[in-house]
Amino acid sequence: MADVLLEVKNLKKYFKTPRGLLHAVDDVSFTLERGKTLGVVGESGCGKSTTGRTILRLEEPTSGEIWFEGENITHADKHKMRKLRQDMQLIFQDPFSSLDPRQTISEAIEEPLKLSGTIKNHDERFMRVLELMKTVGLAERLVNTYPHELDGGRRQRIGIARALAMNPKFIVCDEPVSALDVSIQAQILNLMKEVQKEMNLTYMFITHDLSVVNHFSDDIAVMYLGRLIEKAPSEKLFEKPMHPYTQALLSAIPIPSLHNRKERIIIKGEITSPIDPKPVCRFANRCPYTEKICTEKEPPLVELEPGHFVACHMCQGNCSKPAPTMEEAEAHAAAEAHAGAAEA
Repeated sequence: MADVLLEVKNLKKYFKTPRGLLHAVDDVSFTLERGKTLGVVGESGCGKSTTGRTILRLEEPTSGEIWFEGENITHADKHKMRKLRQDMQLIFQDPFSSLDPRQTISEAIEEPLKLSGTIKNHDERFMRVLELMKTVGLAERLVNTYPHELDGGRRQRIGIARALAMNPKFIVCDEPVSALDVSIQAQILNLMKEVQKEMNLTYMFITHDLSVVNHFSDDIAVMYLGRLIEKAPSEKLFEKPMHPYTQALLSAIPIPSLHNRKERIIIKGEITSPIDPKPVCRFANRCPYTEKICTEKEPPLVELEPGHFVACHMCQGNCSKPAPTMEEAEAHAAAEAHAGAAEA
């Protein structure tokens, strides 16, 4: 029996706007096992970060359920959530804006320890700060420096140390390396992997970088306009993406080779408005394989293969043609590109 740490059931988060309800997160469900990493990918505005923040109850869910270690925390009060904060943490995207410029490194890392009251003695707290700095690779000589004196990599290490201060079980990593140089990204990712192994941490890793998520995650969830449209083990998703949107995302990964270049699948068409969307496939306006049922009925998320969930009428056999393979989708894109060049 799998040791499930987090279970999300039909999670929704809507925001009121002058034009109607914006469906930021719409009916998202998944489970996450202890010690595993779930990568969440999708274009900007698809609801990745809002999903993470809602799970942590930094945003109150509109409806749905959040189960953590077998307990429903969807409507837990402030006192209960204050205790749960020790087990559920967040690493922010921007390592500079997430830190108080008036606090030194030691003060920033010590702050969660003081607020929680877990270590009341000042000297013991300081020793814990030094221990955390060593864990994340920060030299002890930096203990009294300020964020503006450090580079992006060291600032992000401070953010990781703050997240680790309370010995959490679950961490939402909201694009923790997107603001860093490539060489620094590798260092931070390796650090997070080492810490995960040592502390048996569970990550929800939100990112735009598909090549990173492939190596860092055990499972990958693809989101589009607030909906979860595909979820599978990392290797299976890259080997056999089923949803046309996932295929287009994977085709965009740059390959440093002149001989093994893949055809880029260009997504055309107008993006569906996330404000009061109709109960139809939200990718239908941009999908080259759209059929009538796609504009009449919203596809449910269905497990088509063990561990591989897809929300697509073609994949579920509801369309006249089966869903194309990655190779067929690339061939289709190449034919369209060739036809467009001929017309030009």
